[in-house]
Amino acid sequence: MKKEIFLRKEELQNKNLQSLYFGGGTPSILSPDEINSLIDEVLKCFSFNNNIEITLEANPDDLDKNFLKGLSTSPINRLSIGTQSFFEEDLKLMNRAHTASEAEDSIKRAQDFGFENLSIDLIYGSPTSNLEIWKKNLNKAIGLQVPHISSYALTVEPKTALENWISKGKVKSPKEEEQNREFYYLSDFLKDNGFEHYEVSNFAKPDFYSKHNSSYWKYKEYLGIGPSAHSYNGFDIRSWNVANNQQYIKKLNSNLLAKEEEILSQKDQFNEMIMIGLRTIWGVDLDSLNNKFSDKILVHFQNEIKPNINDGILIIENNHLKIPEKHWFMADGIASDLFIV
Repeated sequence: MKKEIFLRKEELQNKNLQSLYFGGGTPSILSPDEINSLIDEVLKCFSFNNNIEITLEANPDDLDKNFLKGLSTSPINRLSIGTQSFFEEDLKLMNRAHTASEAEDSIKRAQDFGFENLSIDLIYGSPTSNLEIWKKNLNKAIGLQVPHISSYALTVEPKTALENWISKGKVKSPKEEEQNREFYYLSDFLKDNGFEHYEVSNFAKPDFYSKHNSSYWKYKEYLGIGPSAHSYNGFDIRSWNVANNQQYIKKLNSNLLAKEEEILSQKDQFNEMIMIGLRTIWGVDLDSLNNKFSDKILVHFQNEIKPNINDGILIIENNHLKIPEKHWFMADGIASDLFIV
């Protein structure tokens, strides 16, 4: 990974980094010394903004005292903890390694070691849960004074244990109407407790928005390092590294990049801009859209949004196209109806 950082240092136009994110797997299996070593390597090729956000994704069971003690002296200033739930039945269904008590204790330990900028993941709509349990999950999160929450509906992925259990009748399939109800309770409850709902699945106290994820949602350039990592030049090129570790290492040992890339067509760029923008409070910047795309695409766009605006499913505020929050649960479906196919 150090070699890849060096080989790709010219790809980013902005050499002054606003965020650095250790994720895409289980980076908390690294030691604090290994994490520091990678950060040092990044600093050889880039500079850090004075207010840089440096996040480490971590599983609750990795956040023991020794690890947190070492991490507290590193440049890491934000933790994203894969909590998922504070209830045992949920965690068993999701095949998580940690227990409910470990989920809670890991957050408290992180705070004890000075980590205030914490994000946790919570899953709603599980067949092992219900609205009352979901309320308790959220009350627990609020009680722990976590300033950022990412929350997602449980989905059944193909060829997983959960899909197998559902097919055999061991577990009930998630119900969309229950997920809808829990989503809107989540939004109302967190807003009542001082959170801002700034992206469909993300909630933050003021000044605790994820800088890193927000850069994705605002179409900024980013550089991904490591197997399977994706990159984007901010315009029309997306690239990704091979997933196979051996191929990745073999290529880099020969001073070659183990990546592929694609040129995004106008159609691809338009669809992505619509999909991402409509999931956020910022919406889609209509000036940017008009400057970027051809008349043919813009005519399609205007024709598609008119009935949605008339029905109140879409609105225009300050020259930005948005989905009213009451329709956010269906945001992806609303956006996909505007796509060019």
